[in-house]
Amino acid sequence: MKKGFTLLEVLLYTSIGGILVFILANITFITMESRVKGQVINEVDGQGIQVMQMITQTIRNSESIISPTIGNNGATLSLNVAGANPTVFSQTGDQLFVSESGGAGVEITSSRVKVTNLSFHNISRTGTSGSIKIVFTLTHVNNTGRNEYNYSKTFYGSASLRK
Repeated sequence: MKKGFTLLEVLLYTSIGGILVFILANITFITMESRVKGQVINEVDGQGIQVMQMITQTIRNSESIISPTIGNNGATLSLNVAGANPTVFSQTGDQLFVSESGGAGVEITSSRVKVTNLSFHNISRTGTSGSIKIVFTLTHVNNTGRNEYNYSKTFYGSASLRK
């Protein structure tokens, strides 16, 4: 009797091997998409938290709020900060900038995210030191059109002067 595989056995083993390779390729692809999505979320969240901390810390260390005035909204926040008067947070294009003492603005967001819906609301009351409510949205820049690069988050915060 000859030893070997029948045609049916070869086809069966080849099919099982093909299915296993297909499953492993899909698992690898899904894992890579998840990793990319996680990196995109971390990028937006990290920059959003950093920007919010920078703005709120500057507000707390300010001597007064120049604009927006009490009860008003604005896309620009101007503060009276000792040694850097005025300190201004504003949006130019898709980026957020800070400028001090009338100097040129410095980007505080990277080109990998775009800023939209920037709003500062002066929620101070007469006779108080001053409070600002901050709202902005960061969206990851998606040049590829791939879904895993789509992510957007709106950040909310507020801060009061420490007087």
